[in-house]
Amino acid sequence: MEKIKQNPFVKKVGFNRIVLFLVLILMYIVFCAIIPKFFGMAHILGLLNYACFLGFLSLGVTFVIATGGIDFSIGPVMFCCALIAGYTFNMYHLPMFPTLILTVLIGLAFGCFNGYMVAYWTVPPFIISMASMNIAKGLASVFTKTTTVSWPQIDQAGGWFRRLLKVGNFPVGLLIFLAVAVLCAVILNSTRPGRYILGLGSNREAVRLSGVNTKKWEMTAYVICGVLAGIAAIFFAAAYTTVQPGYGDQYNNEAIAGCVMGGTSMIGGLASIGGTVIGVLIISLIQEGILAMKFAKNIQLIITAVIVIAAVYVDVSARRRKN
Repeated sequence: MEKIKQNPFVKKVGFNRIVLFLVLILMYIVFCAIIPKFFGMAHILGLLNYACFLGFLSLGVTFVIATGGIDFSIGPVMFCCALIAGYTFNMYHLPMFPTLILTVLIGLAFGCFNGYMVAYWTVPPFIISMASMNIAKGLASVFTKTTTVSWPQIDQAGGWFRRLLKVGNFPVGLLIFLAVAVLCAVILNSTRPGRYILGLGSNREAVRLSGVNTKKWEMTAYVICGVLAGIAAIFFAAAYTTVQPGYGDQYNNEAIAGCVMGGTSMIGGLASIGGTVIGVLIISLIQEGILAMKFAKNIQLIITAVIVIAAVYVDVSARRRKN
């Protein structure tokens, strides 16, 4: 095993990421064996559609967790963005392009709020994210008068935005997601802001004593998370026609599970964007597989919760062995 880990290719790619990718392939083979139709294009597109919006959520929360923080509001914030922007499009006839900009701006506003409260007011991330979760749900319900919001179909005015997700059977959304993931990886691993964000999670005091404005970069992580939640809302609306107020909580656990499974440490200081991408694909594969087997929604929630617990346990165990 040690010889394998010392292989130059394995060291460059990362042993854990290779194992995770093999798990993804094995799980797909198992699902195809259990459900012969799972190999069909419909299930593949369903998996990729789910992975797109969940992937943007996971990329955003990766930055936050890297600082040692947490954000449990990303799911409801995504729904809030989609509800308010979609309602504005339908009721006030805002053109689609400004509607998409509005969607991202709402996510940005939540990111700024969360980041400012955590970094400058030193409110615990858990507390402020729970508060933001309720604010997002309440704001969306009030703005839309608790009505379900429908985004336009591809053949309707403004429906062109759905081509951001797919054109025919070509998964355009996956390519966009992967491009954003590469950009996030470059920011986190090859830029000064990324090193500061990781430094906050590993040794905040040392970063502060070196003269770095820790509050600024901690807030930046939450801002990035908010913007990506807004982008996730666009892809969620492109994948699913209607958006209902009061939902979104389940995607918090799935997004966090995706990034922690991929190698991001829950106590901060260590993050892997590549691992997050694979983790998201695994979560999406599980959700699509459960749906194909026609299990109840409650079973999906239980399985996701077990994955979160297992991922955190592996992370904590690895830290203990390292120490």
